[in-house]
Formats: sequence, C-alpha cells, structure tokens
Amino acid sequence: MALTCFKCQSELPDSLKIMVTRREVCPKCMSDLRSCKMCVHYDPRSYNECRETSADRVQDKEKSNFCDFYKIHDRSIDPNKVKEDLLAKANALFKKD
Repeated sequence: MALTCFKCQSELPDSLKIMVTRREVCPKCMSDLRSCKMCVHYDPRSYNECRETSADRVQDKEKSNFCDFYKIHDRSIDPNKVKEDLLAKANALFKKD
C-alpha cells in the first residue's frame, strides 16, 4: 500500500515520506497535503481531533498549517506489524536466562 491522498485516494510520490512542505498539494485534486487529515496524529475521536496533546488547535483540518508535530501518515506501514516488532525487541531486551 502506498502513500495516498486523504481526499481522492490517489497515490502520492514516495519523496513525500521524507518531507512535506506547507505548499505541497495532491497532483490530482489539489488538496493540501500538510494538513491534519494527512497527519499520523489525526484522530476524529480525540479531543480537537488530534492525539498530540501539546499541539495547537487547528480549525480547518483539510487546510495546510504550521503544526510542529506534523508527520505524514504512511498507510503502507502496518501498525500491527510495528507493534509485533516492538514487542519482540522488548522481549529480547528483557529476556531472562
């Protein structure tokens, strides 16, 4: 699974995984990519729709913003696999002989 736009679901260039400037837009629908809806911390069920408690409130979640905590949400990363990997590393670190 590749990096996709939150609005039109079109595939985005892999170069965006490294850095997203405030002016980056989706080539297909022209939606802002440095927006809350493209951030890993975005969660509509959380307070202010953000899991980052120190972040400033952003009114329009689809518009570009200056959030210091912004990190693009790479949907190609399986959260279950990441959790399993971290658990395996922790178990290996604290392994009893």
